[in-house]
Amino acid sequence: MALLIQGSRRWLSGLARKPGVLSATWLADQRGYAAAAAQVAPSPVYTEPPPRPKAGPLPLTEQQVKQYFEKGFLICPSFLDVAQLDDCLKSVEGLVQHVAKRLYDTGRIKDMCESAPVSQRLWLIEKQYKGASVLIHKAGILPEAFQRVWENEKLLDAVSQFIGNDIAGHPVWNLRSKTPHTEQATVPWHQDNAYLDPSCEKTLQVTAWIPLVDANHVNGCIQVLRGGHTSGVTARHTCCAGDTWYVQCDMADMEQTLGVGGEDVVTCEMPRGGVLFMNNAIPHRSTENLSENIRWSLDLRWQDPAKPHGFHNLKDTVAMRQSGNPSYKTDWTEFAGMDRTKLQMKGDATNEVGLALRSLQSLIISYPNSIV
Repeated sequence: MALLIQGSRRWLSGLARKPGVLSATWLADQRGYAAAAAQVAPSPVYTEPPPRPKAGPLPLTEQQVKQYFEKGFLICPSFLDVAQLDDCLKSVEGLVQHVAKRLYDTGRIKDMCESAPVSQRLWLIEKQYKGASVLIHKAGILPEAFQRVWENEKLLDAVSQFIGNDIAGHPVWNLRSKTPHTEQATVPWHQDNAYLDPSCEKTLQVTAWIPLVDANHVNGCIQVLRGGHTSGVTARHTCCAGDTWYVQCDMADMEQTLGVGGEDVVTCEMPRGGVLFMNNAIPHRSTENLSENIRWSLDLRWQDPAKPHGFHNLKDTVAMRQSGNPSYKTDWTEFAGMDRTKLQMKGDATNEVGLALRSLQSLIISYPNSIV
């Protein structure tokens, strides 16, 4: 597992050394960056709502849309049908079963913990094989139940209120298995733009963070820095945080560059069925899971398909709505079967990273069709 984490770290560090990759902030001089950032004109994509997308009822009020653009986030406590989330958890069970079997068959664990519930099983496996939760996170194959949530009509209607009627799913999505007291499951302060090519910094990318169980300050939830998106600037990020592959941004840098600090922190506790909408410029982090159960969540993203997505040419967007074709239905055939970890092995990753990922590819990318 150390090879997988080290490989991800080196891949990000390698991108950081390449001009025009990850973010221009990687190449900025630390002493002069804040002054340079202050001279960048604010991007209206993060602060100005588009025209109303269509006549008739829409899921969000004008006040909610206004808050999203003014504050950079919006909490909708009761938004999704929990039956769809039940289907997602069933898919999660299948993913965990597959990882457990691969680890057991290769002698890495002695107990598959088959009688344990989905709230416990991966954590029990993690105790035998540190990094099992990372294998789930790095799997990269999109189960059908996740597809159904991503193209949920109510979600797409809400997204249309942020970006208009032409909507595509962004290449980056995540299943988060926040196992208790696990460093790799605790994400530090960052802006999503720091992981992407700077070409997308004027593209509004809408994120929906969807807890599959109740999320609170005990089992770990999202914190945002209210208003940290308004300049459209990406603050200086460093890589990597602790023994992880995550980039991070210090509070002092965000205070200096983005004009936000500790007094702007909002803790976004949410019940199951709720959705947290964010944009790609808002600083946010996830807090540690201090409970005795796994906190499962999804994060899904959308944008205008005509604009840059910034995912380093590894994978394209998937069309979900077309303004000129109201009856359009998402074709998942190509997108859902493209594993981004496998693409990183073939793409910008160095040979060393490719070897690290290939050493575990039988564990992280060999999911059978029956669970996807």
